Amino acid sequence: MGFVLSGVPAVVRMTRRCGCRVFLYAVESNQVDVLTKGSGFGLGLLAGAVLCAAVAVGYAQSSGTTSAQKKKPATTTSNSSAGSSKSAASKSTAHQAAGHGTTHHATAKKTGSRTKVRRKHIESAPTAVSRRLHAAFVASAQLRPMAQQLVSTRSAASYDGVRHWAAGHPGDGAAAAQLALGHALMMDRRYSEAQDAFSAAKQSGNALDDYAVYLGAQAAIAAGRPTDAIPALANFAGQYPDSLFVPNAPVTLAQAYIANHDAASALRVLQPLANTQAGGHVDFRSTLAKAYQANSNFAEAAKLYRGIYLNDPLSGQANDAKNQLAAMQIPLTVAERKQHADAMFNAHQYGDAAIEYRELKKDDRDLTQADRDALEIYAAVCDLKLKRLSRMDVEKLPVTGDDSAALKLYLQAELARNVGDESGQDALVQELTQKYPQSRWLEEALYSGGNMYLLRKDYGRASADYTALVEHFPKSVYAPSAHWRAAWLNYRTRNYPEAARLMDEQIQNYPGGQEIPAALYWRGRMYEDEEHNFSQALNYYRKIDDAYVNTYYAWLARQRIASIGKRDEVAAAPALAAVRDVDDPELIDQLPENDPHLIKARLLANAALNEYIRPEIALSATSDEWGALAEADIYQSFDETTRALQAMKRSKIPFTALNVDDVPKAYWEILYPRPYWATMKADADANGLDPYLVAALIRQESEFNAGAVSRANAVGLMQLLPSTGRGLARKDGVKHFNSNELLDPTVNLRLGTTDLRQAINKYDGQVEYALASYNAGDSPVRQWISSNDYKDVPEWVESIPYSETRDYVQSILRNREMYKAIYGKQ
Repeated sequence: MGFVLSGVPAVVRMTRRCGCRVFLYAVESNQVDVLTKGSGFGLGLLAGAVLCAAVAVGYAQSSGTTSAQKKKPATTTSNSSAGSSKSAASKSTAHQAAGHGTTHHATAKKTGSRTKVRRKHIESAPTAVSRRLHAAFVASAQLRPMAQQLVSTRSAASYDGVRHWAAGHPGDGAAAAQLALGHALMMDRRYSEAQDAFSAAKQSGNALDDYAVYLGAQAAIAAGRPTDAIPALANFAGQYPDSLFVPNAPVTLAQAYIANHDAASALRVLQPLANTQAGGHVDFRSTLAKAYQANSNFAEAAKLYRGIYLNDPLSGQANDAKNQLAAMQIPLTVAERKQHADAMFNAHQYGDAAIEYRELKKDDRDLTQADRDALEIYAAVCDLKLKRLSRMDVEKLPVTGDDSAALKLYLQAELARNVGDESGQDALVQELTQKYPQSRWLEEALYSGGNMYLLRKDYGRASADYTALVEHFPKSVYAPSAHWRAAWLNYRTRNYPEAARLMDEQIQNYPGGQEIPAALYWRGRMYEDEEHNFSQALNYYRKIDDAYVNTYYAWLARQRIASIGKRDEVAAAPALAAVRDVDDPELIDQLPENDPHLIKARLLANAALNEYIRPEIALSATSDEWGALAEADIYQSFDETTRALQAMKRSKIPFTALNVDDVPKAYWEILYPRPYWATMKADADANGLDPYLVAALIRQESEFNAGAVSRANAVGLMQLLPSTGRGLARKDGVKHFNSNELLDPTVNLRLGTTDLRQAINKYDGQVEYALASYNAGDSPVRQWISSNDYKDVPEWVESIPYSETRDYVQSILRNREMYKAIYGKQ
């Protein structure tokens, strides 16, 4: 039997300065669904563990995909999408693709050469629609800061400010203001007032009529006035065929009919769409189920509710589905309830999963004693995750004979690990191996055991556990990580032939894994340092520079290429053929100013309807080429640097694989911004620091959010603790320092650069050590340095046992190099 858990207990450390959660190298989480092995639960029914896929919010926000395209150099266009060579047919439908400003970019093979950005001129004239939208945008431009404050604070003063602005700006300006008011009122559950505001927006202007009508209908339903919503939505697609809400409107209309006690009309709207793409969305299925239920077709309703409960367990509708099944007196089966609990566990909802396991054990009279015993053990593993399980608790667990017995052994092994009982942990893992060689819990125990020995620098035993995991469970979600760790530990123990074999095997067996750049680099190092095959080493380094050009490892590889110099060419090693070519999307850097969806998105920003900006842009047939830049530019236009940066990160453009010269500079300047540059550079220069290193650190720490405050109360751009700030200010001659001053970018940069300089000095100028101490604290870093068994600093960085710290150091060094590549010529 036995269900699947995702990951192993996370050991969390609080750093001395910013309170980041530092996960040990050994405790990375598994977020991939794995089906349960074994059977025997619930009278022989399968007890599977299901990890719910992410559910899109609203049909109009479903992401589309693009087909593979040949590599294209970055281009620049001058005007509207209307004249683009890409037609609307390039997307399956505009509405299906509305989830992102850009879609996942599938493009053809990189050539490895740097191509110049070519300019593509696409002209189109403004239309009546674009002129009307642009006029509304101009009319509401001054509203934006007030509307954004309203949606953030929803204070009485902010409401009054927007109402006053609306009164003084009739027409489209007032319409945008009323939309902002309605949106905020909906957030405050003041539905009747929201409906009135949306109605006022419709009466004041027409640029965002579809938003006023649709959102007004939602407010009417929530306010208990479904008869107001029905006529507004009955012909919504006919009135607003290009609206973002066309796919959503039938469901909302059906909800209005149900609220108006007209289930037959709701079914008439929904049934024809049941087998379409829209019919697959959980909100559609939930509404259709309610319509069947209200129409007394309980069998069809139950079928839909069951599907939601089991297949969309993390959705808001799942709990309602359970309640509606109970209301119809149609019980869920034992196996279904167990499957749902497993899904909650896999989603790391351990508290909810424990409640469900215990309720199932207590409530279901049909369970055998073996089933009850198993549920008790499953609840115990939730307690382990929640750090509330003791050895005494485990000793009290029942003795079973199925896979839950393997789970109990795993629990005992984890508790032995937590108290440092290596021999006890080893003995339990051996017992698991002998009795349950195919159990998921052996897989977990081997990974956990390897992690334990890794942290204790017992590399031989760690490698043995990782190797055993790969041998027993070659398809495990842990297999790529375990295989890489075994390879790296062989390198660290100077077993170079085995390390070389494993690294080439890593490249070939797990070609899409995140470990590949590291495997390429360190295999290249062995060719260079141990085998003195400089030509083959160059092949590996060049492969990194081609496929992973903007990564930490590519930066290291370029240093090695420069050091080796020119060598005779040799045929590439067979493993290199497995490296996946990374492709370039076509991106343009001048936005199509006459595109109606772009102008509408800007207008939405004025009204603070921020969640609709990206899906509105994505309705444009050509948004794949410019949508990411457009969304980020909307935020950047109001100096919202952090939002712009985050929007560009969300774009799914493969920036780590794209040459700087192959992407228009506007994208890079948003992805690697330089606000406060003059102050930052002056403070960096005053402390003898590379200003690009300071920018790189801030990008990683706060994403340039001057108001950022962490859970550990670290403040501002460089995330300084108040105590650190006070100490630095005191040394600077400031007697009455207020920690709120750290929110001032000027103060934060001055003190933060001083702190960074001191940290680097503390480690004799070694930046990598200083950065690691910023994230993990001084004591661990001193301990890692003291072993003194590293060939060089890159090997030291690779050996950092805390995953977050290692990634933190590598990311900042990569950021620094990106800043140099983007801005270094200026």
